[in-house]
Amino acid sequence: MPDSLVPKTVSVLAEGYGLARLKADALAGLTVAIVALPLSMAIAIASGVTPDRGLYTAIVGGFLVSLLGGSRVQIGGPAGAFIVLVAATVARHGVDGLLLATFMSGFMLIAAGYLRLGQYIKFIPYPVTVGFTAGIAVIIFASQLRDLFGLTLPGAEPGPIVDKVAALAQAAGTVSWAAVLTAALTVGIILALRRVRPHWPGMLIAVAAASAFVALLQLPAETIGSRFGGIPRGLPLPALPPLSLEKAAAVFPDAVSFALLGAIESLLSAVVADGMTGRRHRSSVELVAQGAANICSALFGGICVTGTIARTATNVRAGATSPVSGILHSAFLLLFMLLAAPLASYIPL
Repeated sequence: MPDSLVPKTVSVLAEGYGLARLKADALAGLTVAIVALPLSMAIAIASGVTPDRGLYTAIVGGFLVSLLGGSRVQIGGPAGAFIVLVAATVARHGVDGLLLATFMSGFMLIAAGYLRLGQYIKFIPYPVTVGFTAGIAVIIFASQLRDLFGLTLPGAEPGPIVDKVAALAQAAGTVSWAAVLTAALTVGIILALRRVRPHWPGMLIAVAAASAFVALLQLPAETIGSRFGGIPRGLPLPALPPLSLEKAAAVFPDAVSFALLGAIESLLSAVVADGMTGRRHRSSVELVAQGAANICSALFGGICVTGTIARTATNVRAGATSPVSGILHSAFLLLFMLLAAPLASYIPL
Protein backbone atom coordinates (compact mmCIF):
# COMPACT_ATOMS: atom_id res chain seq x y z
CA MET A 1 0.00 0.00 0.00
CA PRO A 2 1.46 3.40 -0.98
CA ASP A 3 2.56 5.55 1.89
CA SER A 4 0.01 8.25 1.07
CA LEU A 5 -2.79 5.87 2.03
CA VAL A 6 -1.30 4.77 5.35
CA PRO A 7 -3.42 6.02 8.31
CA LYS A 8 -1.70 8.35 10.75
CA THR A 9 -2.41 5.86 13.54
CA VAL A 10 0.06 3.44 11.92
CA SER A 11 2.69 6.18 11.64
CA VAL A 12 2.24 7.19 15.29
CA LEU A 13 2.60 3.63 16.55
CA ALA A 14 5.69 3.16 14.38
CA GLU A 15 7.28 6.17 16.06
CA GLY A 16 6.75 4.68 19.51
CA TYR A 17 3.87 5.46 21.78
CA GLY A 18 4.42 5.73 25.53
CA LEU A 19 2.48 6.37 28.74
CA ALA A 20 3.13 10.12 28.71
CA ARG A 21 1.49 10.50 25.30
CA LEU A 22 -1.40 8.27 26.37
CA LYS A 23 -2.07 10.51 29.38
CA ALA A 24 -2.02 13.64 27.21
CA ASP A 25 -4.32 12.05 24.63
CA ALA A 26 -6.72 10.77 27.31
CA LEU A 27 -7.08 14.25 28.80
CA ALA A 28 -7.61 15.78 25.36
CA GLY A 29 -10.13 13.07 24.43
CA LEU A 30 -12.10 13.66 27.63
CA THR A 31 -12.12 17.41 27.02
CA VAL A 32 -13.43 17.00 23.47
CA ALA A 33 -16.05 14.45 24.58
CA ILE A 34 -17.43 16.94 27.12
CA VAL A 35 -17.81 19.49 24.32
CA ALA A 36 -19.18 16.95 21.83
CA LEU A 37 -21.85 15.50 24.13
CA PRO A 38 -24.36 18.40 24.06
CA LEU A 39 -23.20 19.57 20.63
CA SER A 40 -23.87 16.23 18.90
CA MET A 41 -27.41 16.10 20.27
CA ALA A 42 -28.08 19.74 19.35
CA ILE A 43 -26.89 19.27 15.75
CA ALA A 44 -29.09 16.18 15.36
CA ILE A 45 -32.17 17.98 16.69
CA ALA A 46 -31.51 20.96 14.41
CA SER A 47 -31.17 18.51 11.49
CA GLY A 48 -34.67 17.17 12.04
CA VAL A 49 -33.75 13.82 13.63
CA THR A 50 -33.67 12.52 17.19
CA PRO A 51 -30.75 13.45 19.47
CA ASP A 52 -29.52 9.88 19.85
CA ARG A 53 -28.59 9.81 16.16
CA GLY A 54 -26.13 12.63 16.78
CA LEU A 55 -24.47 10.59 19.50
CA TYR A 56 -24.31 7.48 17.30
CA THR A 57 -22.60 9.62 14.65
CA ALA A 58 -20.01 11.01 17.06
CA ILE A 59 -19.27 7.60 18.63
CA VAL A 60 -19.09 5.39 15.51
CA GLY A 61 -18.02 7.98 12.96
CA GLY A 62 -15.62 9.76 15.29
CA PHE A 63 -13.91 6.48 16.16
CA LEU A 64 -13.28 5.53 12.53
CA VAL A 65 -12.17 9.03 11.47
CA SER A 66 -9.45 8.92 14.13
CA LEU A 67 -8.51 5.27 13.63
CA LEU A 68 -8.26 5.36 9.82
CA GLY A 69 -7.73 9.07 9.06
CA GLY A 70 -4.87 11.06 7.64
CA SER A 71 -4.62 13.64 10.42
CA ARG A 72 -3.11 13.18 13.86
CA VAL A 73 -5.69 15.33 15.64
CA GLN A 74 -8.83 15.39 13.49
CA ILE A 75 -12.11 14.86 15.38
CA GLY A 76 -15.04 13.49 13.38
CA GLY A 77 -18.74 13.69 14.10
CA PRO A 78 -21.94 15.49 13.11
CA ALA A 79 -21.33 19.04 11.89
CA GLY A 80 -23.38 22.21 11.78
CA ALA A 81 -22.57 22.64 8.09
CA PHE A 82 -24.73 19.59 7.31
CA ILE A 83 -27.83 20.75 9.18
CA VAL A 84 -29.50 22.34 6.17
CA LEU A 85 -28.77 19.42 3.83
CA VAL A 86 -29.76 16.75 6.35
CA ALA A 87 -33.01 18.51 7.30
CA ALA A 88 -33.95 18.89 3.62
CA THR A 89 -33.19 15.21 2.92
CA VAL A 90 -35.29 14.08 5.88
CA ALA A 91 -38.17 16.29 4.71
CA ARG A 92 -38.04 14.84 1.19
CA HIS A 93 -37.16 11.18 1.77
CA GLY A 94 -37.61 10.46 5.49
CA VAL A 95 -35.02 9.06 7.88
CA ASP A 96 -34.60 5.89 5.79
CA GLY A 97 -33.70 8.04 2.80
CA LEU A 98 -31.22 10.00 4.92
CA LEU A 99 -29.50 6.79 6.06
CA LEU A 100 -29.29 5.50 2.50
CA ALA A 101 -27.87 8.80 1.21
CA THR A 102 -25.27 8.81 4.01
CA PHE A 103 -24.40 5.18 3.22
CA MET A 104 -23.96 5.94 -0.48
CA SER A 105 -21.91 9.07 0.17
CA GLY A 106 -19.42 6.95 2.09
CA PHE A 107 -18.56 4.92 -1.00
CA MET A 108 -18.20 8.13 -3.01
CA LEU A 109 -15.73 9.51 -0.47
CA ILE A 110 -13.71 6.28 -0.50
CA ALA A 111 -13.55 6.45 -4.31
CA ALA A 112 -12.45 10.10 -4.12
CA GLY A 113 -9.69 9.13 -1.71
CA TYR A 114 -8.32 6.36 -3.90
CA LEU A 115 -8.47 8.68 -6.94
CA ARG A 116 -6.31 11.17 -4.98
CA LEU A 117 -8.89 13.97 -5.35
CA GLY A 118 -8.18 15.41 -1.91
CA GLN A 119 -5.24 17.43 -3.21
CA TYR A 120 -7.61 19.73 -5.12
CA ILE A 121 -9.02 21.26 -1.94
CA LYS A 122 -6.36 23.97 -2.28
CA PHE A 123 -8.09 25.37 -5.36
CA ILE A 124 -11.29 26.36 -3.53
CA PRO A 125 -11.19 30.18 -3.11
CA TYR A 126 -11.19 31.42 0.48
CA PRO A 127 -14.14 33.85 -0.09
CA VAL A 128 -16.23 30.91 -1.30
CA THR A 129 -15.50 29.01 1.91
CA VAL A 130 -16.27 31.99 4.13
CA GLY A 131 -19.45 32.86 2.24
CA PHE A 132 -20.63 29.27 2.32
CA THR A 133 -20.04 29.00 6.07
CA ALA A 134 -21.68 32.35 6.80
CA GLY A 135 -24.73 31.43 4.72
CA ILE A 136 -25.13 28.17 6.60
CA ALA A 137 -24.82 30.07 9.91
CA VAL A 138 -27.74 32.33 8.99
CA ILE A 139 -29.93 29.36 8.02
CA ILE A 140 -29.05 27.47 11.21
CA PHE A 141 -29.84 30.52 13.34
CA ALA A 142 -33.25 30.86 11.69
CA SER A 143 -33.95 27.16 12.28
CA GLN A 144 -33.40 27.59 16.04
CA LEU A 145 -35.76 30.53 16.60
CA ARG A 146 -38.76 28.27 17.22
CA ASP A 147 -37.21 26.50 20.22
CA LEU A 148 -35.35 29.62 21.36
CA PHE A 149 -38.66 31.43 21.92
CA GLY A 150 -40.83 28.34 22.54
CA LEU A 151 -43.13 29.24 19.64
CA THR A 152 -46.19 27.18 18.74
CA LEU A 153 -46.92 26.86 15.02
CA PRO A 154 -50.30 25.76 13.63
CA GLY A 155 -48.60 23.34 11.23
CA ALA A 156 -45.18 22.10 10.16
CA GLU A 157 -42.34 24.64 10.17
CA PRO A 158 -41.54 25.72 6.56
CA GLY A 159 -38.13 24.83 5.16
CA PRO A 160 -37.28 27.86 2.95
CA ILE A 161 -35.84 30.63 5.11
CA VAL A 162 -38.17 33.42 3.90
CA ASP A 163 -41.29 31.31 4.50
CA LYS A 164 -39.84 30.13 7.83
CA VAL A 165 -39.25 33.65 9.13
CA ALA A 166 -42.72 34.73 8.00
CA ALA A 167 -44.37 31.78 9.79
CA LEU A 168 -42.36 32.39 12.97
CA ALA A 169 -43.30 36.09 12.90
CA GLN A 170 -46.99 35.18 12.68
CA ALA A 171 -46.54 32.93 15.75
CA ALA A 172 -44.92 35.71 17.80
CA GLY A 173 -47.92 35.81 20.09
CA THR A 174 -47.17 32.28 21.34
CA VAL A 175 -43.78 33.12 22.89
CA SER A 176 -43.01 31.00 25.97
CA TRP A 177 -41.24 33.12 28.57
CA ALA A 178 -40.02 29.93 30.26
CA ALA A 179 -38.20 28.99 27.05
CA VAL A 180 -36.78 32.51 26.61
CA LEU A 181 -35.56 32.63 30.21
CA THR A 182 -33.97 29.18 29.94
CA ALA A 183 -32.26 30.06 26.65
CA ALA A 184 -30.95 33.33 28.09
CA LEU A 185 -29.60 31.52 31.15
CA THR A 186 -27.83 28.95 28.97
CA VAL A 187 -26.23 31.55 26.71
CA GLY A 188 -25.26 33.68 29.70
CA ILE A 189 -23.48 30.82 31.47
CA ILE A 190 -21.54 29.86 28.34
CA LEU A 191 -20.39 33.44 27.68
CA ALA A 192 -19.56 34.13 31.32
CA LEU A 193 -17.49 30.97 31.74
CA ARG A 194 -15.71 31.61 28.47
CA ARG A 195 -14.55 34.94 29.93
CA VAL A 196 -13.78 34.02 33.57
CA ARG A 197 -13.03 30.27 33.35
CA PRO A 198 -12.13 29.54 29.72
CA HIS A 199 -10.70 26.09 30.53
CA TRP A 200 -13.93 24.87 32.15
CA PRO A 201 -16.43 22.86 30.03
CA GLY A 202 -18.82 25.80 29.63
CA MET A 203 -21.28 24.05 27.28
CA LEU A 204 -21.76 21.05 29.55
CA ILE A 205 -22.07 23.22 32.69
CA ALA A 206 -24.65 25.41 30.94
CA VAL A 207 -26.71 22.39 29.87
CA ALA A 208 -26.62 20.89 33.37
CA ALA A 209 -27.49 24.20 35.07
CA ALA A 210 -30.36 24.98 32.70
CA SER A 211 -31.75 21.45 33.07
CA ALA A 212 -31.68 21.73 36.86
CA PHE A 213 -33.26 25.20 36.65
CA VAL A 214 -36.22 23.95 34.60
CA ALA A 215 -36.68 20.73 36.60
CA LEU A 216 -36.49 22.26 40.08
CA LEU A 217 -38.77 25.20 39.26
CA GLN A 218 -41.04 22.96 37.15
CA LEU A 219 -41.06 25.48 34.32
CA PRO A 220 -43.26 24.70 31.27
CA ALA A 221 -40.32 24.40 28.88
CA GLU A 222 -40.16 21.60 26.32
CA THR A 223 -37.38 19.07 26.92
CA ILE A 224 -35.71 16.19 25.07
CA GLY A 225 -37.88 13.85 27.13
CA SER A 226 -41.17 15.58 26.30
CA ARG A 227 -40.45 15.71 22.55
CA PHE A 228 -38.31 12.61 21.93
CA GLY A 229 -38.83 10.45 25.00
CA GLY A 230 -35.14 10.57 25.96
CA ILE A 231 -32.21 8.68 24.45
CA PRO A 232 -31.33 4.97 24.66
CA ARG A 233 -28.52 3.63 26.83
CA GLY A 234 -26.15 2.26 24.21
CA LEU A 235 -25.70 1.72 20.50
CA PRO A 236 -28.24 -0.13 18.35
CA LEU A 237 -27.32 -3.22 16.40
CA PRO A 238 -25.95 -2.41 12.92
CA ALA A 239 -28.41 -2.79 10.05
CA LEU A 240 -28.40 -1.91 6.36
CA PRO A 241 -30.67 0.99 5.38
CA PRO A 242 -33.61 -0.06 3.17
CA LEU A 243 -32.15 -0.64 -0.30
CA SER A 244 -33.90 -0.38 -3.66
CA LEU A 245 -32.92 1.02 -7.04
CA GLU A 246 -35.82 3.46 -6.95
CA LYS A 247 -34.88 4.81 -3.52
CA ALA A 248 -31.19 4.95 -4.41
CA ALA A 249 -31.95 6.98 -7.53
CA ALA A 250 -34.15 9.33 -5.54
CA VAL A 251 -31.51 10.08 -2.88
CA PHE A 252 -28.52 10.07 -5.26
CA PRO A 253 -28.34 13.90 -5.52
CA ASP A 254 -28.41 14.13 -1.72
CA ALA A 255 -25.63 11.54 -1.46
CA VAL A 256 -23.49 13.56 -3.88
CA SER A 257 -24.12 16.70 -1.82
CA PHE A 258 -23.14 14.89 1.39
CA ALA A 259 -19.94 13.57 -0.22
CA LEU A 260 -18.91 16.95 -1.64
CA LEU A 261 -19.60 18.87 1.55
CA GLY A 262 -18.04 16.13 3.68
CA ALA A 263 -14.86 16.19 1.62
CA ILE A 264 -14.57 19.98 1.72
CA GLU A 265 -15.42 20.31 5.42
CA SER A 266 -13.12 17.51 6.58
CA LEU A 267 -10.14 18.62 4.51
CA LEU A 268 -10.56 22.25 5.55
CA SER A 269 -10.61 21.07 9.17
CA ALA A 270 -7.44 19.06 8.56
CA VAL A 271 -5.76 22.15 7.05
CA VAL A 272 -6.71 24.16 10.15
CA ALA A 273 -5.23 21.42 12.33
CA ASP A 274 -2.03 21.49 10.27
CA GLY A 275 -1.73 25.21 10.90
CA MET A 276 -2.12 24.69 14.65
CA THR A 277 0.28 21.76 14.97
CA GLY A 278 2.85 22.33 12.23
CA ARG A 279 2.10 18.84 10.86
CA ARG A 280 0.81 17.81 7.42
CA HIS A 281 -2.24 15.63 6.93
CA ARG A 282 -2.71 13.01 4.21
CA SER A 283 -5.72 14.20 2.24
CA SER A 284 -6.39 10.98 0.32
CA VAL A 285 -6.38 8.72 3.36
CA GLU A 286 -8.54 11.29 5.18
CA LEU A 287 -11.20 10.97 2.49
CA VAL A 288 -11.07 7.16 2.69
CA ALA A 289 -11.55 7.36 6.46
CA GLN A 290 -14.45 9.79 6.09
CA GLY A 291 -16.06 7.37 3.64
CA ALA A 292 -15.73 4.41 6.01
CA ALA A 293 -17.07 6.54 8.86
CA ASN A 294 -20.18 7.54 6.90
CA ILE A 295 -20.90 3.97 5.84
CA CYS A 296 -20.68 2.69 9.40
CA SER A 297 -22.55 5.67 10.85
CA ALA A 298 -25.49 4.86 8.57
CA LEU A 299 -25.34 1.19 9.62
CA PHE A 300 -25.77 2.26 13.26
CA GLY A 301 -28.53 4.78 12.51
CA GLY A 302 -26.28 7.85 12.57
CA ILE A 303 -26.19 10.84 10.24
CA CYS A 304 -23.43 12.39 8.11
CA VAL A 305 -19.89 12.39 9.52
CA THR A 306 -17.18 14.90 8.74
CA GLY A 307 -14.13 16.47 10.31
CA THR A 308 -15.25 19.20 12.70
CA ILE A 309 -13.16 22.35 12.94
CA ALA A 310 -14.25 23.48 16.43
CA ARG A 311 -13.81 20.08 18.08
CA THR A 312 -10.52 19.48 16.26
CA ALA A 313 -9.21 22.85 17.48
CA THR A 314 -10.36 21.98 21.01
CA ASN A 315 -8.48 18.69 20.71
CA VAL A 316 -5.27 20.47 19.71
CA ARG A 317 -5.56 23.08 22.48
CA ALA A 318 -6.17 20.32 25.03
CA GLY A 319 -2.78 18.77 24.21
CA ALA A 320 -3.58 15.89 21.83
CA THR A 321 -0.54 14.20 20.33
CA SER A 322 -2.05 11.48 18.14
CA PRO A 323 -5.28 9.94 16.75
CA VAL A 324 -5.61 8.07 20.08
CA SER A 325 -7.22 11.20 21.54
CA GLY A 326 -10.01 11.01 18.96
CA ILE A 327 -10.49 7.29 19.56
CA LEU A 328 -10.75 7.94 23.32
CA HIS A 329 -13.17 10.83 22.70
CA SER A 330 -15.55 8.30 21.11
CA ALA A 331 -15.04 5.86 23.98
CA PHE A 332 -15.82 8.57 26.55
CA LEU A 333 -18.98 9.53 24.65
CA LEU A 334 -20.14 5.91 24.69
CA LEU A 335 -19.44 5.76 28.42
CA PHE A 336 -21.43 8.96 29.02
CA MET A 337 -24.30 7.49 27.01
CA LEU A 338 -24.28 4.25 28.99
CA LEU A 339 -24.21 5.97 32.37
CA ALA A 340 -26.13 9.22 31.91
CA ALA A 341 -28.72 8.57 29.19
CA PRO A 342 -31.72 8.94 31.58
CA LEU A 343 -30.55 12.45 32.56
CA ALA A 344 -30.76 13.62 28.93
CA SER A 345 -34.57 13.62 29.18
CA TYR A 346 -34.37 16.68 31.42
CA ILE A 347 -32.41 18.84 28.94
CA PRO A 348 -34.59 21.75 27.72
CA LEU A 349 -34.70 22.22 23.97
